[in-house]
Amino acid sequence: MEIIELLPSLHMLRFPVGAAYLWSDTEGGTDALTLIDTGVAGSAEEIAAAVRGLGRDPADIHQVVLTHFHHDHTGSAAEIRARYGAAVLAHRREAPVIRGEAAGAPPVFAEWERALFDSLPPLPPAPPVPVDRELEDGDTIDFGGGAEVVWVPGHTEGSIALHLPGPRFLFTGDTAANVEGRTMPGVFNSDPAGALASFRRLAALDVDVACFGHGEPVTAGASAALRAAAGGLGD
Repeated sequence: MEIIELLPSLHMLRFPVGAAYLWSDTEGGTDALTLIDTGVAGSAEEIAAAVRGLGRDPADIHQVVLTHFHHDHTGSAAEIRARYGAAVLAHRREAPVIRGEAAGAPPVFAEWERALFDSLPPLPPAPPVPVDRELEDGDTIDFGGGAEVVWVPGHTEGSIALHLPGPRFLFTGDTAANVEGRTMPGVFNSDPAGALASFRRLAALDVDVACFGHGEPVTAGASAALRAAAGGLGD
């Protein structure tokens, strides 16, 4: 795992597949850490080591926000919750899948996506984990000056993004990606038309920095990059 500092308060944890993000709120004497997604199952010790390497205690992870149920995002949530008592947050429509009570809808592949998907190594299944807070569109999560939940169905039914209006940050989950210098909608969507509509919703936000589940963050002019990509989608 690679640790990349985007801000003193934000680090990207880049795994062989996907990424998680660690946000630190230290104003007012607090030491709260928020983890956005958790990598695949078995990543908890790497995440803990990264936190220690930043001079922090993994027990300071007080909440884990899951952007959607896929194994490369929820894989280590159960272990982190069990070890450190972190609350797990996810959208209401995603919560039954994350808890292991229901199956999530599979992707609807374009022909080119099927070949790409079949070329990828299988991921270890994510152990079920309780969801301590079920989120809705427009909810606010207490980090980064108030993170707004943006419901972006399409990749999965309960996918969310997180918009931080104060620092002008956006965590897109897999609704968007930035691969080989190209900002674009994410792939492997359960509702492709809905995913494009959700991508356009993110492109309408006013942000400087965008952090993706897959690919490099856009650290300046993120709105322009998202809008340019949305403008090329057609109807």
